[in-house]
Amino acid sequence: MTGNDHHAATRTTDEPIVAARGLRKVYPGPTKGDPVIAVDDVSFELYPNECLAIVGESGSGKTTVARMLVGLETLTEGEIEVRGESRARGARRLADRRRWASEVQYVFQDPYSSLNARQRVGDIVATSVGLHAGASATRRDVRTRALDILDRVGLDDRFAEKHPHQLSGGQRQRVAIARALAADPAVIVLDEAVAALDVSIQAQILNLLADIRASREVSYLFISHDLAVVNQISERMIVMEQGRVVDQGRTAELLADPVHPYTRALRAAVPRPGWKPVRRERLAS
Repeated sequence: MTGNDHHAATRTTDEPIVAARGLRKVYPGPTKGDPVIAVDDVSFELYPNECLAIVGESGSGKTTVARMLVGLETLTEGEIEVRGESRARGARRLADRRRWASEVQYVFQDPYSSLNARQRVGDIVATSVGLHAGASATRRDVRTRALDILDRVGLDDRFAEKHPHQLSGGQRQRVAIARALAADPAVIVLDEAVAALDVSIQAQILNLLADIRASREVSYLFISHDLAVVNQISERMIVMEQGRVVDQGRTAELLADPVHPYTRALRAAVPRPGWKPVRRERLAS
């Protein structure tokens, strides 16, 4: 049974781990002008051990949706539930913030800016382990788990003593993924997590993400503009344009036979043998 077949078979009985309804985000306009609507009436569900991709060009609102899910942006309107619990108003207690962080983790496009340059890699991951391990965990327990997580993402003990600037871009992204895994989350939001990497390293990171899902139950919300990457990693996708969802469905089916002009335009922009750029106006006609 393929990954897509598995999710098709279980979808009717699984409850969504994330449910977003009617998300809307409005920013004040420049110099008291009209407000800027970044996200408008976006709804979706993310199921256990599933990868859902949100696709669109820069400015489509996809990253704003991701940031609302993890609490980096407040909602103007709408509802977000994780495991049936509302997150629309944010966590007010430290214990709730820590618990919410243990359920949903975020991996940024640029891992270097999100990692503490002064900390060694082992300490970066151990800090995250310690925050979520509980009071009974000893320092040795925390260190052992941190090294184990680094090993799971393909970084052996030698890397624990290095600083982020001593690593390649792909290695830094592995550290960022390890830090997210240290919280034992139910959901990892990956915001253009392979966009800054060359193609061969992208493939390694995508294979790593697939291996992680094969070894433990975790769901991905995968934010990307790259349909070739999305086709490799996701079961379902939603397509956003100017803050709204314009298309959605199973990834393989949507990319094989896109109906909406914007989805067709995005697919036509994917380089392939004999590929030539096509103007969107022609596709939309």
